[in-house]
Parts: sequence; C-alpha cells; structure tokens
Amino acid sequence: MKVKLSPSMMCADLLRLRETLHTFEEEQIEYLHMDIMDGQFVPNYMLGTDYVSRIRRISDIPLDLHLMIEEPEKKLGWFSPEKEDLVSIHVESTRHLQKVLDGIRQCGARPVAAVNPGTPLCMLEEIINEIDGVLVMTVNPGFSGQKLVPGTLDKIRRLRGYLDQKGREEVFIEVDGNVSIENAVRMREAGADIFVAGTSCLFTDGDLAEHIRTFRREVR
Repeated sequence: MKVKLSPSMMCADLLRLRETLHTFEEEQIEYLHMDIMDGQFVPNYMLGTDYVSRIRRISDIPLDLHLMIEEPEKKLGWFSPEKEDLVSIHVESTRHLQKVLDGIRQCGARPVAAVNPGTPLCMLEEIINEIDGVLVMTVNPGFSGQKLVPGTLDKIRRLRGYLDQKGREEVFIEVDGNVSIENAVRMREAGADIFVAGTSCLFTDGDLAEHIRTFRREVR
C-alpha cells in the first residue's frame, strides 16, 4: 500500500491555518488528522465540533477523525462523518465497539480501531471483519512531543502478520506518536501505511512543503 500522510491538526499554527491547508492541498496530502479529546479518556481537551466543521468548510481533504473520548457511540453524530473520512474509535473507550463501528460504516466513512501502547492485539479479534484499518498509538495519547514507546514497533510488525494471517491484507495500519522521519522509516518497514505527522517532522522550523517532500522521499 502506498504511504499516506495525515498531518496532526492539533499541531498546526492557527494563525496560518488557511496557508497551511493550501500547502497540504498543493502537496496532495491524503488526510487531515483531527484529535478529539474529552478530558476523560485522555488528560487533555482538544479540537471540538466547531473546529471540525470549519475545517470542512475551507478544505476538501478527507478528515481522519481520532475520537479519544469515552462512549463514542453517543457522540459520533456530533462530528458528522462523511464519505472517505477515517474515523478511529479506541477499543478501550466503549463496551459497544461493534455498534459504533457499524455506525461509522452507515455514515459512509471508514471505521478504524485504535489501540493504546499497552493494549494487546487480541482485543481486535472479534472486530477484525468490521474494520478498514487499525490505528496503533506509538505513544500514550493526550499530548504531542512524547517519545516513542519502543515496543510499539514490534507491535506494528505483529499486527501486520496477524491481519495477513486472517486474510485481511487490505486492512491498513496507521501510526500516531513521535513519527519522525527516522521512526517512520522503521514503522514503514514494520508494516505501517498511514502516518500521523506532527511536531516530529512536519510542524517544525522551515518550509512546510519541503518537510512533506522530504518525508515522502525518505519513507516509501
């Protein structure tokens, strides 16, 4: 599967948002990663409903909605998932996982199961046929700028093998957390397909477009 980029919009400069989105469109960015946090599932608040709807109005890039919230089945409609959007639900966040994954599918969006670093892959067993992708958190979610949890690289590799063994070769693996170019190369070798890019590689000093091109050149 071709490498795809999903820049983390919580890391974007709000004062230069239109300029940033224009660059993303020029560079054919595949998704915009929207971190939704409720202060309960993770110890932070981030990106609410108004921000998501405003981004939709000023950009046609599909959204990558990462719902780090408790009981997402009660709040999915707040974000109006659309066709081609990715919607990630943490397996740790709800007792009704299949129900919310089905709700995402009914919206026309693509359901993704997210797993924290300490969550075993066996948690995916009963939903393996209900998902289009798996989001592997390579840091503990809540804040940007964290260091990679080393064991998550092997977790990506084991997940790719598990999906292939189950005949789900088409299910993509997304990675989120300390996605520097150096780490992304290792993640790609392990089997990752979609990369949530934030302060470790895109939103740093220098030219944003050049950072994107460098990532695409180095991570294949």
